[in-house]
Order: sequence, then C-alpha cells, then structure tokens
Amino acid sequence: MKITVVGTGYVGLVTGTCFAETGNDVTCVDIDVNKVNKLSAGQITIYEPGLEKLFERNLKEGRLHFTTQLAEGIKDAQVIFLALPTPPGEDGSADLSYILRVADQLGGLLQDYKVIVDKSTVPVGTADKVHAAIAKNAKVEFDVVSNPEFLREGVAVEDFMKPDRVVIGTQSERARKIMGDLYAPFVRQGNPIIFMDEKSAELTKYAANSFLATKISFMNEIAILCEKLGADVDMVRRGIGSDDRIGKRFLFPGIGYGGSCFPKDVQALVKSSQEAAYDFRILEAVMDVNEKQKLFLLPKIQAYFGNDLKGKHFALWGLAFKPNTDDIREAPALYIIDALVGAGATVSVFDPEAASNVQQLIGDKVTYAESQYAALENADALIIATEWSVFRTPDFDKIGAVLKQKAIFDGRNLFEVPRMQELGFYYESVGRSAAKP
Repeated sequence: MKITVVGTGYVGLVTGTCFAETGNDVTCVDIDVNKVNKLSAGQITIYEPGLEKLFERNLKEGRLHFTTQLAEGIKDAQVIFLALPTPPGEDGSADLSYILRVADQLGGLLQDYKVIVDKSTVPVGTADKVHAAIAKNAKVEFDVVSNPEFLREGVAVEDFMKPDRVVIGTQSERARKIMGDLYAPFVRQGNPIIFMDEKSAELTKYAANSFLATKISFMNEIAILCEKLGADVDMVRRGIGSDDRIGKRFLFPGIGYGGSCFPKDVQALVKSSQEAAYDFRILEAVMDVNEKQKLFLLPKIQAYFGNDLKGKHFALWGLAFKPNTDDIREAPALYIIDALVGAGATVSVFDPEAASNVQQLIGDKVTYAESQYAALENADALIIATEWSVFRTPDFDKIGAVLKQKAIFDGRNLFEVPRMQELGFYYESVGRSAAKP
C-alpha cells in the first residue's frame, strides 16, 4: 500500500519505518525542515535499538520518503496516519491542537477516499472531532479510524513487527478491510487484530498504560512498607510475580515512572474522568505516589551527609527515563538533579544515549562526563537513576578507589545488598535494607 505518516517523532518514525519494512511505500511528513533534511540524508533523529538498520535499508530501497509538504505527502496514499504530539496541558488534558490543525488542512486536500488513522494517544471522542474537522472542507468520502500504539521504548521495533495485539477502532467495513489487510503481515503467528468502535479503542490505550502505571506505583508503595517493616521487596516481588493473575512485569520498585506515555496518559484519563463527573481516586493516588517516588533517594542522601549537601559533589549514572532510549521526558534523574543543585551540591552525569538531550534542556547545570567512571572523579557518592545494562556489572574496585566515600544510592536496585556489604560500600536502594559497613 501507499501510506502517509504525519509526524516523525518517536511513534511516527517507528511506524513509517516498520510499514516500509513489509513492502509498503511510505511517505513521512513533518513541518520541521531540519529534521526532514536529516532523515532524507539518512541521519536518524531518535535512538531506538534496531530501528537504524531498518531505516537505512528502506531509505536505500526507495520505500521510505520524507517531505515537509502535506499535499505532496498524501497525494497517492490510501491510509494516512496521524502520529502527532498530544502534550499535557496545565490541567492534565491532552492538547489536540496539532492533530486538529492537520485535520483542518486535510479536508481541502483529499481528492479520493482515504482512511485517516489516529495513531497518537488521544482522549475518548477524538476520532469524532477529527472527522468533523476534516468534513468541514472535504468533498470526497473518508473514514477516521483509531489505532492506538502499544510500543515500549527500547523494544519498539519488536513490538511493532510482532505485536501481541493490534487494536483498530472503526465502524466502517471499508476501513476495516483496508486496515486488516495492512496489518495482516504483522500477525501471521496468530496474535489478534481486535476490532471495536472508535471510543473503545481510544480508551483501551489509556486503560492499558494507566493499569501498568498503577502496578508500578503499587509496588513502590510496597517497597516503602518493606523498609518500615524490615522486609525485602525483592522477595515480595518474586512471591507475588509468580502468581499468573498478577504476572512478573512492572513489579520492579524504583524511583518512579517517566517517559512520554505513562505520565501524560494517566493525567489525561483522570482529566477525562473529571469531565465525566467521575472521581478516579485510584489513578489520582497513582500520580501522587509517582511524584513522591522521584525523590525517594533524597532523604537517604541527606541523612548520610548530615542533612547538609552544600559543597558536596555527586556522580549520577543514567538520565533517560528508562534504558535503551534517549527519551528524558519526565525522567526521575532530572528531578534528582534539581533537588541536589537546589541544596547547593554539584553533579557530574553520564548516560550512554541521553546526555545531549539533557544538555539541550538544562545546559551547564551539571557536568557531562565522557564515561561512567569519569563521572566519579571527585564525587562524594554515586547515584544510579537508570538501569542501563552497562551499569549492572561495574568495576567496584575502581568505583571504590575513585569515590571520596564508598557510598552508592541506587534508585533501580541493580546490586545485591549482601554483595555490597562484602565489598565495603554504604549502599541504599529501594525497599531493601541498607548495606552499612
């Protein structure tokens, strides 16, 4: 098929590249001239494992194109995906201005039947709004479909190419046939394409992310209780994770969730609930727990240094909100940096992929190290904020030799407490006893 993807952010670029990989002819449209020029020249603009190889192959084979012109991009397309940002407003509601602006333009550009697909995460009722915006100027038939993405940053290519399910919201048989044909190559192993109405599809995405966020915040609450009662959260996690009604995933305690999905999706669902005159108390608690969890390590750090961080210097490993991505949106590391600097400390940071994004955001507020060990120079303690694999088996002798004090504050529970005790480190983590040599 000929496909257009409007928006070349994280979702748009993964979507366009993966559709091209199955033989479709894909044109990606973006208003950012610099980004389009880079992509056209073969320079990928996001970090996502496995994506660059597919991107380069399909660009070379002529199945992947980029343009700033919407009219040119949609000219021969059968399906148009809207993969545009929906940032949270001050009240937590999703900002639909980018999507509706493109929808307004599309109406006057359509020359034949097309399926317009909401790929962005959008509130219930958005498909109706997009349809109305297009219909104002459209002179041909069209359908608007909801097709939420369920991509995990770090494994997005695998998630797209081998989805555990595809959700398609449409009540049009014509659109259903086209979307079913488009996704058929991705579900050959038998995973379902689930057809439903548009509103149910829109709510499905919010419900899924909010449920996973709830599991994370629940486990972080259990971790706090473990510390107060003298239990070990790792043991509790294994005990409940083996129950197949609960499952093992999203039960790892830490310093909160971040990224582009969970924070804004939970906020948006709470806002939608408020507009429907419903008090979604569980999700309000989830957000409250997560906000507090981002600074979970700070009281531990303050207590170790006698409640005076002025003049102290810290090494911080990890800036991205999770490993295998350069995404720093709502990353707990940024909250930790703000708190430390606000208390009069200085910070040296290292992240395998996200440092340049942080530098663009906060500039010289911190020092950017070339390696994880270079970040330790003159540091009073090490803080771990992201569970990159490269941090899991470090040279502890080198860490101990470089740090002024053998102190590690681990927000991702990378190391075993008995091992850290043996190595002579003061080691604090989440939901477990401290190692205190």
